[in-house]
Amino acid sequence: MAREVTTDFGVLKRLVELAGKRVVDVGCGTGILVRGLAQAGARPIGIEVSESQLAEAIAADAGAGARYLVGRGEQLPLEDSSVDVVVFMRSLHHVAPDQLTNALLESARVLAPGGVVYVSEPLADGDYFELVSMVDDERGARRAAQAALEDAARAGLKRARTFEYDVAVEIADLDALRARTVRVDPQRAEIFDRRREGLGAALARLGEPIGDSGGRRFRQPMRADILVALASD
Repeated sequence: MAREVTTDFGVLKRLVELAGKRVVDVGCGTGILVRGLAQAGARPIGIEVSESQLAEAIAADAGAGARYLVGRGEQLPLEDSSVDVVVFMRSLHHVAPDQLTNALLESARVLAPGGVVYVSEPLADGDYFELVSMVDDERGARRAAQAALEDAARAGLKRARTFEYDVAVEIADLDALRARTVRVDPQRAEIFDRRREGLGAALARLGEPIGDSGGRRFRQPMRADILVALASD
């Protein structure tokens, strides 16, 4: 059965109550999700690993009212029981494998009673993964993230719901693919440029055409998990 094609934020809004909630976005990047959370009536906090990586999000905030803090998933700069929702939007697999359980432990620590941890992860499957794995094969990292979720009881959490869906990814040309790929990790630039010819051939072969534009459309399989605290004895 084909999965629904939707957006990451659309699924989050469908599965988690956001209005009025204290929501932390772990690995907030440019702050797109943080700004969306503010528009949805949440009280968002964006977290990134350094001030330099927070700079773009802060510059684009435009009075959204969000807080931005330097921290890591395995060491959240938040007090115990201080937030209602912890979100890892495509970011859990960027946590070092030996720190994944610690990241979930930290999520459980900062959750207020009745709170949830929301994790949405790209799956290592499909044409788009085949394409981008030519630059950075994250198969091991994604597998480790899913294993940590399976073993969430070690962090005092359990899966309450899992939802799989697809996100449409449109790539206009090879330069657009480079920009998208390098934005996540600047160290990928050298690898991309070295493999540019092969990437161009793969881009022309994979996915499906977007009209006569020369662009290609892909489906990225995703899995969203809602984790809640284990009942205490």
